[in-house]
This record gives sequence, C-alpha cells and structure tokens, in this order.
Amino acid sequence: MSIWTYNLVISYVQNNEDAEEVVQDTLIAALKGMDRFKSESSLKTWVYRIAINKSKDALKYRNRKKRMAIVVSISKTGSNHGEMEVVSFEHPGIKLESKEQMDLLFKGINQLPENQKEALILAKLEHMSMKEIAEVMNTTPKAVESLISRAKSNFKKYLEIEGIITFKRK
Repeated sequence: MSIWTYNLVISYVQNNEDAEEVVQDTLIAALKGMDRFKSESSLKTWVYRIAINKSKDALKYRNRKKRMAIVVSISKTGSNHGEMEVVSFEHPGIKLESKEQMDLLFKGINQLPENQKEALILAKLEHMSMKEIAEVMNTTPKAVESLISRAKSNFKKYLEIEGIITFKRK
C-alpha cells in the first residue's frame, strides 16, 4: 500500500522528504480512522482520498512557511534575497529524458485547477480507471472524463503559452 501511496503523494508535494512524511501521516490517519471506513468504496480509494487531503494540507503548510520566510527575510534585510527555493525532485513513476522536461511537466500540472490536477494525476500518473477516480473524487465517471478533457486542454494551452509545443489547428 505504501508504494502506490508514495507515488501519488510525490505527484502532489514534489519533494521526497515531504512525500515520506505525508505517506506516514496518511497511513497513521487510515489506521486511526478504520472505524469510520464504511466499505462504500474500496479500501484503496479511501486511502487515496486521505493521501490527497494530506498532500494538500502539506502544500498549504509549505506555502504558509514560505510566505513567512519571505516576510522575515524582508524585515531583516530589507529585500527578499532570503526567499526559499523550490526543491526539485525525481518522481519515481516517470522517466523523462531530462530533468528540465520533468520540471516543465509538473509546472504545467501545478497550473491546473485543483480538481483537474487531481483527476489528471490519478488517470495519467496512477493509471486509475474512470470509475476508481470517480470513487476517490466522490463524483461520477462522466464528470471525471470532463475534468480530464479540460485538464488536457488547459495543459496544451500552458505548453503553447510557454512556447514548448505548438499544436496545429484543424
């Protein structure tokens, strides 16, 4: 269970140390919450939902911490030279020819609205079926298809805006 949870979490937090911590928090929360598991979905989709929520919490915490570091840095030095750098990582489930391509991929994914990002990660990186994604996201398979379609469209726009790829119009 922890390997597929780790792959999902790293897609969100994009930092190995944070991912390990979030997986641990996820598994602890799942164990503590077993009495609340109602078997309305599979155990896997229930744990995925916990992992996604814990990942989002970790990102919120990281962003608050980053903002605080910038404020402290500005107040101490009068500039923002002490700004925290984004930590890069290597996603274990993706093999790209270069680190730059991977960074661009995740930068594009991170530009998506949260529900589109979630659906795209579950479909393309976790290889879940529409039905499984619908269970995790508490929606219908048709809504998941729509989210993934919009995510792909928005991702293509991002690639075009960044000048990475030009798509031919029909």
